[in-house]
Amino acid sequence: MPLPEGTIPVGIGLLIAGLSSFAFLRVGKSALGGDEAFSPVLALWFATFALAPGFFLPLEQELGRAISHRRAIGQGARPVVRKVVVLGAGLAALVVAVILAAGPAITNSYFDGDWVMLVALVIAFASYAPVHLARGIASGSGRFRAYAVVMGADGAVRVILCVLLAVVGAKTVGPYGMAVALAPLAGFFYVLGRGELRTDDGPPATWHEVTPNLGWLLLGSVFAAGLVNAGPVAANLMKEPSQKDLVTQFGYGVLLSRIPLFLFQAVQAALLPRLSRLAARNEIDEFRDGFRKLMYVVLVVGAGGVVGSYLLGPFIIRKMYDAELTSRTLAMLALGSALYMVALALAQAVIALKGHALVGVGWGLGMAGFIVVTWLSSDDLFRRIEYGLVASSMVAMVAFAVALRYKLRSGSEPTHASVMEAIIDMPFES
Repeated sequence: MPLPEGTIPVGIGLLIAGLSSFAFLRVGKSALGGDEAFSPVLALWFATFALAPGFFLPLEQELGRAISHRRAIGQGARPVVRKVVVLGAGLAALVVAVILAAGPAITNSYFDGDWVMLVALVIAFASYAPVHLARGIASGSGRFRAYAVVMGADGAVRVILCVLLAVVGAKTVGPYGMAVALAPLAGFFYVLGRGELRTDDGPPATWHEVTPNLGWLLLGSVFAAGLVNAGPVAANLMKEPSQKDLVTQFGYGVLLSRIPLFLFQAVQAALLPRLSRLAARNEIDEFRDGFRKLMYVVLVVGAGGVVGSYLLGPFIIRKMYDAELTSRTLAMLALGSALYMVALALAQAVIALKGHALVGVGWGLGMAGFIVVTWLSSDDLFRRIEYGLVASSMVAMVAFAVALRYKLRSGSEPTHASVMEAIIDMPFES
């Protein structure tokens, strides 16, 4: 079959974003002179991606769904965009206010007293609001090249800024933190300037049109994005002062364990649009067969990631970041990532069957599992987090498997709109 519309540009954007994340960390560490000096920037990195996708991805999903629906029936989407912009601005202002109110506690316990990193976190979070809205407009309008530009430019510009800072000899974390915070806006302003975010006027939009599932999507997305970044964030909060460089190296291991997740995104880009068309044509048997093939790919990629991390992980991370992590640690991180990937695929299937509430509850159970297991399982900092990551993904995976079985037995059927929401339900960034 020919590749579905948008597969190639979105795949290129994903590849650039993934490679850029590894390059940024390598250059930043070298420029600042080591793991301990780079630690605040890495902490900012994980905090940003624990927050921004969690709160703004649901807006991207609902905006893309609503625009796609209007596009299908020949109606302009500008009123929809206006509604979601208001929602995005209000949500961003609310979360920023909470961050600032908790500023002293966050700065002292997470950023080791560095207020510049708190400011960078606020700017970074606010920067992703227009970015996700732009991605929602692009995906809903079928402008996949613009979507890929917004996604890929974030990582590419971040690396370019980091290299420039290293060339001019910047040796403090503040400029590198601001590079993380401001890089997302480059792609947004580029596609905005080219007119690729334009929409036509149309009938007035109601709040119900843009928010039918927003509450449950928001709940699930916040927990899911928090869970995929929970390991490094928890390690940074619980570390001893002498463990700064070890926590940074642990963060490198977490990023390495996400390589299968990037591959999963590429598989998604190729397979899920076809599932959307099958759902729209009500070809349910073919839809189930397509999803079954997707799960086979997920299992193979996840198992390959675990084996590869155990056998090659220590060598790779030593060569890339001059870091020392054991095969056991890297295999456990890869296992947690693999289980998370399976859970995510099941969650997307449940969303496709209009089980948004069940997905929100499932990710909440996963986060609860992480907290409990990390708290009770061990006295060793990294081991307790490894157990927590594996257990939390396992809990979420089981919850979604039960939910999927329930939705299938109850006769729920996917629609084009619900599958579109599932396609872009990817609550982690690079």
